[in-house]
Amino acid sequence: MNEITNRRALLLINPKARRGQESLAPVVERLEAGGLRVSVETFEALPEIARDIVRLRHRADLVIVCGGDGSVSSAAVAVMESGLPMGIIPMGTANDLARTLEIPLDLGKAADVIVEGGRRLIDIGTVNGHAFFNVASIGLSTDLAQGLDPALKKRFGRFGYALAAMKVLTKARHFEARITEKGATTEVETYQIAVGNGRHYGGGNVVEETAEIDDGHLDLYSLEMTNLWKMALLLRSFRSGTHGAWSEVRTARCVEFDIETKRPMPVNTDGEIVTSTPAHFKVHPKAISVFAPAAARIQPRTRVPGDAVSANSG
Repeated sequence: MNEITNRRALLLINPKARRGQESLAPVVERLEAGGLRVSVETFEALPEIARDIVRLRHRADLVIVCGGDGSVSSAAVAVMESGLPMGIIPMGTANDLARTLEIPLDLGKAADVIVEGGRRLIDIGTVNGHAFFNVASIGLSTDLAQGLDPALKKRFGRFGYALAAMKVLTKARHFEARITEKGATTEVETYQIAVGNGRHYGGGNVVEETAEIDDGHLDLYSLEMTNLWKMALLLRSFRSGTHGAWSEVRTARCVEFDIETKRPMPVNTDGEIVTSTPAHFKVHPKAISVFAPAAARIQPRTRVPGDAVSANSG
């Protein structure tokens, strides 16, 4: 008998997610056919999800989040504190955490992953106490998140991101920042600083080619080119995570980073603006148990030995 049988599942749904209006009946049916007793709760705003988990955690044996990356990240701290395992039904636009964990984007197949009961312990990143699974950033992607029309995002999905990105690039300006790691501080002029916890972000870009969501590290990159339109040449590198090979991209790997800017700048975590600089980034190793396919649990990628830091500046 599967160990998931007769366990109580708290299923949280974000109707504002890109696929949030789709019927959950087939998902619930598959979960219940697998032996789960499902209780459905709807939340209208992201802060509500953590409150729901805290309020209802004693009535549940596992939490299932139906939504995008922002919804899952908003649940992270409450799930971590509850000690409950988490399932993911990817209903957002990019669904980068699902990609990292190789969870199917088909809702029924994602439910099957939960019923199968296999888990993976994964890291959480935090910035000023706010959780993120994929990436937190300052600069271009924050401008993109602030300028992205929700209707455009819902209608066109990842293509909507591309349209908004073109508009952001035409107005982009670099900024000065101080990056501190292991007590050493570096001053940079950059268009963006991103700190990754997982592997995928931005609809399939790769944080760093050897990055994993359970490696106990954060991976930072800073875009320090003099001509932002050189980004067009870098796009393929970002898809494979090899952008650190370019002299205009500074990279580093550590368990904590501090970033200061001359004026407070917003910080985007997994698509949501949650805090501002000065920003303290920290990794929490193997903080949450997540239901994931077997392939995602037993096939780690080759890593670079140690936690050596590579820093390249143009």
